Amino acid sequence: MPSDNLNFQCALITGGGGGLGKALASYFISKGKKVILAGRTKSNLESAAKEIGATDYYVLDTGKTSAFPVFVSLVTQKHPELDCLVNNAGVQKPLEVSKLDPSEFLYKADEEINVNIRGPMHLTLQLLPHFRLKPAAMIINVSSVLGFVPFSIINPVYNGTKAWLHFWSMNLRTQLRDEPQAKIRVVEIAPPMVGTDLHRDREDPDDNKKEKNPISLTVEEFMQEVAEKMERGDGMITAGPMGREIVGAWYESDKLGKRYKKIEEGGM
Repeated sequence: MPSDNLNFQCALITGGGGGLGKALASYFISKGKKVILAGRTKSNLESAAKEIGATDYYVLDTGKTSAFPVFVSLVTQKHPELDCLVNNAGVQKPLEVSKLDPSEFLYKADEEINVNIRGPMHLTLQLLPHFRLKPAAMIINVSSVLGFVPFSIINPVYNGTKAWLHFWSMNLRTQLRDEPQAKIRVVEIAPPMVGTDLHRDREDPDDNKKEKNPISLTVEEFMQEVAEKMERGDGMITAGPMGREIVGAWYESDKLGKRYKKIEEGGM
């Protein structure tokens, strides 16, 4: 059955109080999975958990990695069945070097780097020992089409963090594939423009909504395509015409995606 490709029992989803995190959580629950939400805002987590029927929730700032050892110990002891991590939490800051004082630019840039890079890397590595004890496990990283083509010029740091997450996902998948005993799948989801609150720090926080930008997807449109591809067992998932065009072109290029596949298989 297609749903067999969702080879996990319980998922921890960062940034799960709203947006794509909440949408993924709702979808997993509809497939009979347990879901644990994590995020920075308790009220959002409470309401989301109640609305969708999440198993549990934790207040966690993924930009503060010093809190991870205690958190990982707590969540794995309370929920030993945990066998899936969704690195969904992310922040996007409009940053223009000609308009911001360097100190303000760097403060906001560091926040993006902490949440978008250090958070997924630290949380993944600290959960790997637990996942290696499972007959199967999954790591799902939510990157962006902006990690393939950085056309959102006002988001230079965000674009770079998503490029990092894309390449991290590729290399992590290759490394974990060859572990003799662990069966840990790595899935990357690269959203195009979707009508969430990701643009909340922009002058117009609704400029990613379909009524203002027709190329944007609704959360429902995005999830319909993502769900089909997850159940099909895809390791690289995007949605919408823009997402398929950009990601498809990258993977179909002889000098990019095809070259990596050749190297991954032992060629050059």
